[in-house]
Amino acid sequence: MHSTPSFSDKAARDGSVPKLAHSLSIILPAHNEEQVIATTVTYILETLSPWADEFEVVVVDDGSRDRTGEILQALAEQDQRVRVITHPVNQGYGAALVSGFKAAGKELTFFMDSDGQFDIREISLFFPFIDQYDAVLGYRIDRQDTWMRKLNAWGWKQLIGVVLGVHVCDVDCAFKLYRTAFIHQSQFETRGAMINAEMLYKLKRAGYTFTEIGVHHLPRRTGQATGAHSRVILRAFKELFYYARQWRLQEKEGAGSV
Repeated sequence: MHSTPSFSDKAARDGSVPKLAHSLSIILPAHNEEQVIATTVTYILETLSPWADEFEVVVVDDGSRDRTGEILQALAEQDQRVRVITHPVNQGYGAALVSGFKAAGKELTFFMDSDGQFDIREISLFFPFIDQYDAVLGYRIDRQDTWMRKLNAWGWKQLIGVVLGVHVCDVDCAFKLYRTAFIHQSQFETRGAMINAEMLYKLKRAGYTFTEIGVHHLPRRTGQATGAHSRVILRAFKELFYYARQWRLQEKEGAGSV
């Protein structure tokens, strides 16, 4: 199920966005984002303050070699709602998310990329649905990527559908809201770009419900995307086929014990 409500800038400005009734953990994986990380975190704090009484921003510095870590520490000293987790070396996108998930201490867990390609204001579109569903999944409207990345994403989506039986609009959209109970009770095993597919598979396997909402995807202003690197793609394929086999065996064992 999916819907595409329009986002109202006026609603965001005049305070008509309904206040979130739950506490919220925002997870931001970051790797070499010194040019945008302060703007991203500050904007999240300013945007969410009128909308949520209790929230935290957990930023995972995944082995950055620029000033990302230094900037984050300064932000954390200025605002106690900002928490920083540091990986001494780069471990991968999935590993960064998993570290953030383990640290999440609120009722809901939301994650987005820290590179400025999403607008945190659009999380307000999700608020009315989180009491009806266990997860709200964003999908990118007019994805701002090269045709090659779009083609790769389409092929990956088809493969995930065939291998894992997961069918969603946008597997890897980094704008998703989950109940933290699901996050904490799930044992996530992948550590690369496969993490989103694993989460969706385990959400489906556990019988949880979800809805999908379109969010705008903005052009990347600085830095370079790493998702199309051959090592990232190869790691995702390796994890997909290795864990798909493991999960099938687990399902068979579970069915046999019933």
